[in-house]
Amino acid sequence: MVTATFVLGILIQILAFISLPFLCGGILQKIRAYSQGRRGAPVLQIFYDTIRMIKKSPIDGPFSGFFSESSAIFAFAFGLVLWSLVSFEWASLLLIPFLIGMIRFATVAYAVENGTSFGGMGAARETLLFIFGEPVLILVLVVLESNVVFHENFANISFAILFFLGATLIVLSELAKPPFDDPRTHLELTMVHEAMLLEASGRTRAFFELAHQFKTASLFLLLTKLGLEHVEVFLGVSSVPIWKELASFGGAILLSALIGYWESNSTRRKWIWIPELLGLNFIFMLILGILLKLGK
Repeated sequence: MVTATFVLGILIQILAFISLPFLCGGILQKIRAYSQGRRGAPVLQIFYDTIRMIKKSPIDGPFSGFFSESSAIFAFAFGLVLWSLVSFEWASLLLIPFLIGMIRFATVAYAVENGTSFGGMGAARETLLFIFGEPVLILVLVVLESNVVFHENFANISFAILFFLGATLIVLSELAKPPFDDPRTHLELTMVHEAMLLEASGRTRAFFELAHQFKTASLFLLLTKLGLEHVEVFLGVSSVPIWKELASFGGAILLSALIGYWESNSTRRKWIWIPELLGLNFIFMLILGILLKLGK
């Protein structure tokens, strides 16, 4: 019975590994459309678009070079490694900032080599979010790698909620969601991720989009595992492989819906305000982490 349960847990994990990158982005877009009074595209529209774009050859500019041809493949490869790391935990989770940084480096290199003003602006904003958000992400991962457990009392549950909110803010900055960016505007001048990929087409665009979906699913699953493995209420669930995988899958889907709703009902802040927000979040998470360690 134990063997059968373990095998079933592995099968659920593999199914989640294949489907979550498309489901997270699709559900996020669907909830955003419903919140705005629209029907929206099908949940698997990202999958359909990816298949359609992979069949098309990219159109590169006359001054394109090494990064224009290879950056999309690098971003896709590092995104796949990132997604496999978060899904199967085959190595230390502290590798996550490095892998996210490599995806960002590939994307920024593509945008800068093409030399467009939109791409340069998007690259500058992407780098700014990375510089201020990465220290907080490392703090969150240190907690994931430690044995900190939020027990079932008011003080610990309050700390857990605050810690989860701080981690969610970093996920929003990594994915360029409000208040850091506003994808609802559909204006390249106000976007981060899309501004860097204006010159991408065909297979190049498909690989970049796949890398973005891998990163999105990885961060949603990471937040889910943060709650399952460090909050005492959920420790019983996370101790059984099949229930842990089902809860992780459901938690990632739920986070997709919640962030989709947040995205459709919030607005972007001015960029001069973004460094202050991320800096304050770093100080907040650092103090909270010290209090958690002292109270352990």
